[in-house]
Amino acid sequence: MNTVLFDLDGTLLPMDQEAFVRLYFSALTHKFEPYGFDPQKLVQGLWAGMKAMQENDGSKTNEDAFWQAFTGLAGERALDYRSDFDAFYRNEFAAAKKATVCHPMAARCVHLLREKGCRVALATNPLFPQAATWARIEWAGLSPSDFALVTTYENSRHCKPNPDYYRKDVLEKLGVKPEDCLMIGNDVKEDLCAEALGMQVFLLTETPILRDGFSLDSCEHGDFQALWQKFWRLPARQ
Repeated sequence: MNTVLFDLDGTLLPMDQEAFVRLYFSALTHKFEPYGFDPQKLVQGLWAGMKAMQENDGSKTNEDAFWQAFTGLAGERALDYRSDFDAFYRNEFAAAKKATVCHPMAARCVHLLREKGCRVALATNPLFPQAATWARIEWAGLSPSDFALVTTYENSRHCKPNPDYYRKDVLEKLGVKPEDCLMIGNDVKEDLCAEALGMQVFLLTETPILRDGFSLDSCEHGDFQALWQKFWRLPARQ
């Protein structure tokens, strides 16, 4: 194993997902209502855009899939405000930080891996633009430069749990084989599905998203302290 893939939301960045979505949507509608956008249609457009990305078959970037679906409900005039939407994720999006927690062990684990010579990538579900993803990385006490790859809606064509997300958007770009990777996440469906490709998996139990019938005994799991101990035992790579 020479490459470690981390999920972001709920893993490196513990969060209350319902509160996060509520704060995110509220900040966006508050910013764009003065421009004449219907708040309800904006929210409907956001959900439609996320669904389109989750169903993306790889024929387009997630960014294109999002905007095609989003403007279908929010209105084509939203395209005239692309720069304002980009600015939103660099500024007002910070309101959603209140629903997250900066866990000190997150950065320690990433930095320990790098010190040991492992490649570290951020395999976060690419439903957000780069600006929003980089913001959440910083909320977690990390930097985009800590990662060899960060998946965003601009550079990805699939979403979790589609195996092609891992196969084409992560592994191919990193130039690594599944058996060389460890995937760490908190969502049984979206993160542990990487095991079917041949990756090792670890379920972080700080804020787990479990599914009916799932048993923790079926996979390696633990909290940040257990993860730290796992990394500490790894031999340093030359």
